[in-house]
Amino acid sequence: MLEFVGFFASVVLISASGVMAPGPLFVATIGQGIRTGKAAGLKIAAGHTTVELPLIILIGVGMLSLDALPEFRGTIRILGALGIFAFAGIQFHAILKKRQLRDESKYGSFVTGVFLTGLNPFFLVWWFTIGVKLISDAILLWQFWGILAMFGFHIWMDYVWLFTVSALSAKGAQFLTNRGYVVCIVAINALLVYFGILFIFGI
Repeated sequence: MLEFVGFFASVVLISASGVMAPGPLFVATIGQGIRTGKAAGLKIAAGHTTVELPLIILIGVGMLSLDALPEFRGTIRILGALGIFAFAGIQFHAILKKRQLRDESKYGSFVTGVFLTGLNPFFLVWWFTIGVKLISDAILLWQFWGILAMFGFHIWMDYVWLFTVSALSAKGAQFLTNRGYVVCIVAINALLVYFGILFIFGI
């Protein structure tokens, strides 16, 4: 029991460095919360999960390793940056055309979670470095099932955090004037462009 509690505590403490780190997923969650409501965070977290769980399993069973990362880092970095620029550009264009920036697709936030997770080099580096320690400890304790247990200990934090961010954003949006709304969307997408630039030059 003490072993279980100790491992749970270590996963939560170490995961906090990745879950709560400011990044494109965090910024996008604010934007989606303003545009589509508090449920956006849960949809983004679900998209994040569909990328994160297979990645953790592949690392755990040895199919992916840090040695392979340099081969893909440059490609992911460029694709991630280009994708973010396109994502922000579409929204900037909509603002200039004075269109309503509203996500009509129920899958919009989910796709955002998938995209901004899978093409985020900072996310991949975290799992190939800090995250490997968690995966290794989990395997030592409970073999393959330890990977799933570790993931369960970790992933709830993403859901709670992203839902909290989108809920607070949605609440704040109620007090925005039209001008304030536009300013917020422009600022959020300017931050995304900044992260895109970091993708290219930051690693």
